Amino acid sequence: MNVGLAAKCSGLPAKTIRYYEEIGLIRPDRAANGYRDYSADDIHRLAFLRRARALGFAIEDCRQLMALYDDKERSSQDVRDLATQHVRAIEEKVRELQGMRATLQALIHACHGDERPECPILNDIAGDRHH
Repeated sequence: MNVGLAAKCSGLPAKTIRYYEEIGLIRPDRAANGYRDYSADDIHRLAFLRRARALGFAIEDCRQLMALYDDKERSSQDVRDLATQHVRAIEEKVRELQGMRATLQALIHACHGDERPECPILNDIAGDRHH
């Protein structure tokens, strides 16, 4: 099948599919006319990548996950370790986001939101604590 149909079947944009091919995550066959020819296995791999990316896995993590998926001799512990590392990264990101939220909430509270030009939010972003 062509890239348009592969996109429809996998739920990924054609541009993403071409990118995944460019970086070696998938390797579709080529038809006699030179066009990409995506197989059912390619569509399955693309759907796998779509789901892994939706879970926030980075491209290199996806590469590892696909290699583990393809390896029928794999240890599930390897997959679990990769997922555990990803959860730790998510938890760190959540802490960072909570810190940003707390900072912004404090700045919003400090800002009078009136007609005066004085603005603690802008001063903080500018790194100017003296105003």
